[in-house]
Amino acid sequence: MDRKMANRKLIRLSQLKSKLATENLEEIDWVTFGVIVKKVTPQSANNGRTFSIWRLNDLRDLNQCVSLFLFGEVHKEHWKTDQGTV
Repeated sequence: MDRKMANRKLIRLSQLKSKLATENLEEIDWVTFGVIVKKVTPQSANNGRTFSIWRLNDLRDLNQCVSLFLFGEVHKEHWKTDQGTV
């Protein structure tokens, strides 16, 4: 993990909103980790394509979640991922 994180900045999901407001994250090599705390049953978009919505949390502040929308190949590959997965 130390090798993978070398020269990267860890930003917790619970800090993401404030970091986006105060830093130019496009110029930083950063990573975040999240746990799937809720999965919504796959939905159909207006164009007929199916997508998923996951609620992610870093388990530091359970009131700060990020919604992740999965479309296309990402949805097809990952929609069965279990809640609780990191």
